[in-house]
Amino acid sequence: MRARSARQARERGGELGHRDNPVTSVVAPATMAGVDKVEVVVAHQACATLRVGDVFLKIDADQTRTDVEVEAMAMVPIPTPEVLWRKPPVLALAALPGTALGRLGEPSPASSAAWAAAGAAVRRLHDAPLPPWPGRSLDELAADLDRECAWLLTNDVLPADLVTRNREVAEAALRPWTPVFTHGDLQLAHVFVDGDEVTGVIDWSEASRGDALSDLATLTLGHEEHLGDVVAGYGTDIDLDVIRAWWSLRSLLGIRWLTEHGFDPSTPGAEVDVLRARM
Repeated sequence: MRARSARQARERGGELGHRDNPVTSVVAPATMAGVDKVEVVVAHQACATLRVGDVFLKIDADQTRTDVEVEAMAMVPIPTPEVLWRKPPVLALAALPGTALGRLGEPSPASSAAWAAAGAAVRRLHDAPLPPWPGRSLDELAADLDRECAWLLTNDVLPADLVTRNREVAEAALRPWTPVFTHGDLQLAHVFVDGDEVTGVIDWSEASRGDALSDLATLTLGHEEHLGDVVAGYGTDIDLDVIRAWWSLRSLLGIRWLTEHGFDPSTPGAEVDVLRARM
């Protein structure tokens, strides 16, 4: 396992875009002949992504996640990477055109119109027929929050007042919702744009039935300045307090995983700063 910062972790969201030449890519079957290097995009004990030319090889120990990713991409009404081939445990995907909407902890280079387009794409996803598999229930989410807050406090990972305050904020997300088709990990680095248009969304292994506002919160995590653009593109009334609750909830739930997998949630602009912003 390679230790990487939280910002580097977000670059797995850019794993299917051309980072060396972001505006020139093809979504077409690609060969790996003549490739002179293999790039490790992200790697930890659960999965790894390698870049070999214009082909991205996703290797996952849990093929259930790959099953979900492939099936979800075939179902959703928004652009996704082309599946080139699959030979378990490897899934080969083509690069998307364009560049990621941004990175956590960095200013987004995308326009307000691009953020609005992302909101519109999320709305199309949420309006799609539900996937056949369920997501986490409200009770499971509440139990996860209890467990992670207890771990943060027991291990003195964060100050008690920071955990307590954000736990209070997060409670607003724990309410009944009408399930929609959610991406499940809609980081801004997973949304690719070219100019003001969305060219595709990657990393569908956590897609499921879920709360629409969780996707919108994940997309705008650490980029509150673009929440208005996303909501405008989404095109319906949004409870902003619940969005803020999901920011706290996602951050509290994510810190242990990031820490245990060699990532740093205290990187400027990352999860710990998101929690501090609620104080």
